[in-house]
Amino acid sequence: MIALGCDHGGYELKQEIIKYLEENNIEYKDFGCDSTDSTDYPIYAKRVAIAIQNGDCEKGILICGTGIGISITANKFKGIRAALCSDCFSAEATRLHNNANILAMGGRVVGPGLAVKIVDTFLNTPFSEEERHIRRIKQIEEDTDITDDYPEI
Repeated sequence: MIALGCDHGGYELKQEIIKYLEENNIEYKDFGCDSTDSTDYPIYAKRVAIAIQNGDCEKGILICGTGIGISITANKFKGIRAALCSDCFSAEATRLHNNANILAMGGRVVGPGLAVKIVDTFLNTPFSEEERHIRRIKQIEEDTDITDDYPEI
C-alpha cells in the first residue's frame, strides 16, 4: 500500500497522483491534506513516515510546494529514506541505489504529466540489492557519530 500526504501546495498534484493510482489499481491510503487551505507540511510528512515505519504502508509519496520541507521532515524518522525527485532518472536511481521508500515532489515545481511519470518510475523500479548499495544504506542508518569511522573529521 502507498501512503500519500501533502500540504496545500501539493494538494492539486496529489489529486493527479490519486487518479494514476486508481487507474492502475494500486492501493493507497491518503493521510491528507484535503484542500488548498493553508496547512503545515510536517503534519502529513509525519503521518506518512509513521505509516511506513509501522508497516501499514510499503512506500510513500509526499508533496508540498517545493518538496523540500516535507522531505526534510520525513527523513528525521528512523528507517525513512525520502528522496526529492523532479525527474525520472532521479526517481529510478534513488530506488536502485538508495532503496528510497518515500518519493517527495514539489507541486509548484513538477507538472502533472511529469509527476505521474516520476511516480510510475519510482513505484516500478526495484532496489538493486547490490552489496555496495546495501552497505551504504547501512551506513546511512547507523546511530553512530560519523567521527567514529572517520577520525580525521
